Amino acid sequence: MSKPIAGGSNGAAGLEVALPHPRAVGPQIRGRILENERLLAFALLSPTVLLLGMFIAYPFVMGVWLSLSSTSVGNIGEFVGAKNFVKAWNDSIFRTAFQNTFVYTFWATIFKLSLGMWLALLLNRSFRGKRIVRASMLLPFIVPTVLSTFAWRWMFDPTFSVLNWLLYKSGFIVTKLPFLSDGTYGLWCAITVNTWRGMPFFAITLLAGLQTINPDLHEAASLDGANGWQRFWNVTWPLLKPVTLVVVVFSVIQTFSDFQLIYVLTGGGPANATHLLATYAYQIGVATGLLGEGAAISLFMLPVLFVVVWLQLRYLRRLEGA
Repeated sequence: MSKPIAGGSNGAAGLEVALPHPRAVGPQIRGRILENERLLAFALLSPTVLLLGMFIAYPFVMGVWLSLSSTSVGNIGEFVGAKNFVKAWNDSIFRTAFQNTFVYTFWATIFKLSLGMWLALLLNRSFRGKRIVRASMLLPFIVPTVLSTFAWRWMFDPTFSVLNWLLYKSGFIVTKLPFLSDGTYGLWCAITVNTWRGMPFFAITLLAGLQTINPDLHEAASLDGANGWQRFWNVTWPLLKPVTLVVVVFSVIQTFSDFQLIYVLTGGGPANATHLLATYAYQIGVATGLLGEGAAISLFMLPVLFVVVWLQLRYLRRLEGA
């Protein structure tokens, strides 16, 4: 588009200046915005930051505030400082739940790692029907936790337990075992169910790591006279450590804060003997309506998980730098 400009000496014709067409201004502005890395990064990250703020940051801040107040259902409450934390620490049921959480997380992670590694080594071999077996391994991980835990609860039932019936008919026991009516048995039953459910995640992830290892390394170790255990310990395990640590970190976080499995399987019973921090926080905060005390109990998990994850990630960085 051209526009004449009046003026000039002796009535000379005015100069014509070319102006951009209005329709071309929009694409130019959009092009400049897309070329600006800061504006583009802000536009792409804004939805994610908004979602994280709404569903993670805001609930966390509210949880911290509730833990420092005497808030309950129908009562806004007031600031009480660390009173809720002190009260929880002096509670015998809380100490039992705190101890159970560590025992539950430690042994479930050990069993999942051991069995998952063993299964991954088996699935890494060539045999007929390998794809079907690999696909079926995901079934315990795919089935909803509540449904699978109800099935296990029926198998552990003190009256209709199919496990008690099989053990009795096989001659291994003479009286029924109190699977869910005894605190020690109940906790180990929960560890068993968690191991069954989490083992496929370990097996599939470790199997993916095994397939990245060059077979020539094993052949070279075999030529040097190394047996199966020596090849695993000196070749496979060092190369599989980074993947293993990442899987263990995710497992510890998920197991330490587990709620559904214990809530459905034992409900924290008998006599509050199988409570974890998550289930006990729910019982205090939701079932009894003491929101402040429940939030304080749940926040006890934060420093423990932070230390565990920090130590494992630090060790992982050392492995990468070595």
